[in-house]
Amino acid sequence: MNNISRVAVVIAALLPASVLAQSIKGIVLNNQGKAVANATVDLEGSDQKVTTNDKGEFEISGLNNGLKELHISAPGYAHLHRDITLANDQDHSATFNLKRSPIEVIDVEATPIHMSAMESASPVSVLSGEQLRRQQASTLGDSLEKLPGVNTNFHAKVASTPVIRGLSGPRVLITQNGLDVSDVSRVGPDHSVASEASTAQQIEVLRGPATLFYGSGAIGGVVNVVDSRVPTDSTTRGEWNLEHNSVDEQKVASFNATTGTESFAFYADAFWRESDDYEVPVAADIDDTEHSSKYVVENSNEDSDGFTVGTSYLFEQGYLGVAVEQFNRQYGIPGHTHGEEEEHEGHNHEEEHSEEEAVFADLEQTKVQLLGEYNIDSEWLSKINLRAGHTDYEHAEIEHGAVGTTFKNETNELRVDILHSQFDEWNGGVSFHYKKSDVEAQGSEAFTPPSVTESIAFAIMEEKHFGDFLVQLGGRVERVTIDANNVLLPEIDAHAHDEDGDEHDHDHDHEESNYTRVFDVAQEFTPVSLSTGVVWDFTPGYNLGLSVSRSERAPSASELLSFGPHIGTATYEVGALFDTHDGHFELSEEAIDLETANNIDLTFRKTEGDVGFIFNAFYNQVDNYYYQINTGLYAESGHDHDHGDEHNHEEDHDHSSELPVYLFKTDDVILHGFEAQVAWQLTDEFKVDLFSDYVRARLKDGGDLPRTPPLRFGTEFSYQTENLTANIHVTRYQEQDRIAQEETTTDGYTLVDASISYDLSVLNQDLSLYLKGTNLTDTEARVHSSFLKDIAPRPGRSFALGVRGYF
Repeated sequence: MNNISRVAVVIAALLPASVLAQSIKGIVLNNQGKAVANATVDLEGSDQKVTTNDKGEFEISGLNNGLKELHISAPGYAHLHRDITLANDQDHSATFNLKRSPIEVIDVEATPIHMSAMESASPVSVLSGEQLRRQQASTLGDSLEKLPGVNTNFHAKVASTPVIRGLSGPRVLITQNGLDVSDVSRVGPDHSVASEASTAQQIEVLRGPATLFYGSGAIGGVVNVVDSRVPTDSTTRGEWNLEHNSVDEQKVASFNATTGTESFAFYADAFWRESDDYEVPVAADIDDTEHSSKYVVENSNEDSDGFTVGTSYLFEQGYLGVAVEQFNRQYGIPGHTHGEEEEHEGHNHEEEHSEEEAVFADLEQTKVQLLGEYNIDSEWLSKINLRAGHTDYEHAEIEHGAVGTTFKNETNELRVDILHSQFDEWNGGVSFHYKKSDVEAQGSEAFTPPSVTESIAFAIMEEKHFGDFLVQLGGRVERVTIDANNVLLPEIDAHAHDEDGDEHDHDHDHEESNYTRVFDVAQEFTPVSLSTGVVWDFTPGYNLGLSVSRSERAPSASELLSFGPHIGTATYEVGALFDTHDGHFELSEEAIDLETANNIDLTFRKTEGDVGFIFNAFYNQVDNYYYQINTGLYAESGHDHDHGDEHNHEEDHDHSSELPVYLFKTDDVILHGFEAQVAWQLTDEFKVDLFSDYVRARLKDGGDLPRTPPLRFGTEFSYQTENLTANIHVTRYQEQDRIAQEETTTDGYTLVDASISYDLSVLNQDLSLYLKGTNLTDTEARVHSSFLKDIAPRPGRSFALGVRGYF
């Protein structure tokens, strides 16, 4: 060995490994051989992520020998995975060809491992970009209802929440940046979701059990609203929007902006929305034809506003930031009045109604979120994600100008995901999750006693590529406690009615009294969830996905402890902790069990080319499913509902203040169905989308679950050039005649929507002028999954005119 060689060896021995590390250099091209700019190249199992330049070039440096997995993505293209082996301390150069995908592929941020609609074993959907802005509505449920597998419970356009594969309420978790939104929307359909779509970056939907990531409250799915309130970079950018809608004279204004310095980033957003009662096409039970033909759903107005400010410290290994949000909303609650209005589905627009009789909700929420990410250059650990939140929520229902009922929810939550470095080509990590919710209701409709729900969980998630197979595994164990020290069991007069509506004579064992028993309740559950999934790329451009999971859910406090009138659902609710004997209620002798879902999802996808599709089929058997049954009994609501009739109360018992008694029971149910999505890029400008979904929800021993969405199918025609975008969307909802005992059949209908927008630049400001039309045929449309389908159909023909700016 000569002197020069000896010196080189000594220097190599002394230098750190990072100096001698290799790099991967590449260029990303499309099918025509043209460079793809702004494509994202991720090195899986690490924090390294780069973006291609205008020539499609990129470089990832600081790499050691071994197998490296690259994930390349760009808007309008199918994602590409490529394995590259580095050896002999040599750099590697390669060309990567992306193929067009007519179905937009967007990564999900709700999970610590990589997921997207085209690549994961479990079905997911993401609404973002122009599609999100085109479909955003005043409520979360109405914003998402055009996604396959997602419907709205349509609570008169003021409090609609998502229905995923026929499940909603305590089975569908709504989160903001991965943390529980922490309102009371899961308790009743008349309670609005405390989240805003107009300032969101994207909204993600995990269809099917997502307990692995979010716990037992996500056994039916997760909706995650993502925004940039804690910014991860300091690039100056933002958008603003102004809109007016004709059907309810709705006015909307919103903005969001991010800026900063090299080490600090700042974010702010705000929104304001105001609307009147919305117009409906018909009012079938009103014979007055002398007045205007315009009818409205009374008490469906809204006045909302909110703002968020956030900041973060940016450093080489990640970021750490905090954000504060104030969310305010006042909205009417249709069907929740104590005057004549409650009997009618629509009222003449010229008629005056008694403002003091209307009931409205006054919602306020303050939310603090602490988000962070720390990338670790370690042999064992790759990244630590931190999410922590504190939420203070209050929701007052105002009756006759005074507070009738107040709902409060104070929640503290912590999530820590620890991702390990790639080990034997496995990527993944462990997750720790803690949440404590103190929920309280006081007033005339406080049907659930104050309670504290606390959960602590540990989960593990792993995935690995075995050639053409991607294997995903996970498990979660959780401890859930529900404590309530003031559970009431009042002595009520619950009785049946005969066919004529008259009260049955029945013998009382004792005189009716105001005697109320009080209990302390402490329940503890240990839900365990297991999941496995496989994605097989059996031929270029196609894959098959299979996901099998077993998920357990602890019942919610309202399902267990409720006892009182719930006017939002027009029922007298009694929890599963109680049972009825001859019209009297006692503590139930039945065990309180976990709800267990055994779910299978099968997915077939075409991921690239001019035609793309996603077909999902699912089968979900849920044991010990908590739901409400009609006892056939009636109880006093506690309200004097004056319908304007002259009753002689001494001679005729007034049933107007009575509600049917519904009791929470458990049974085994089966839900199965499909979702289908096909996209065909006819030319660079024209695209056709087809979709359909269906869910059959039934009791295992016979019978149907209530408020199950019907079969629907539809199409969207899109035309897009550099400046002009136009869309026509047609959806057919079939008749729903598979109904529960207390339900009525809902007729089918067809909705036609359209939109057009034009992009231009004014004073170096990118603007988009747009016009949206909904229900263009002015069709009477009633939503079967709505508690208010008989009094609050969908809005009639509507036009929205707006302008949006970007910077």
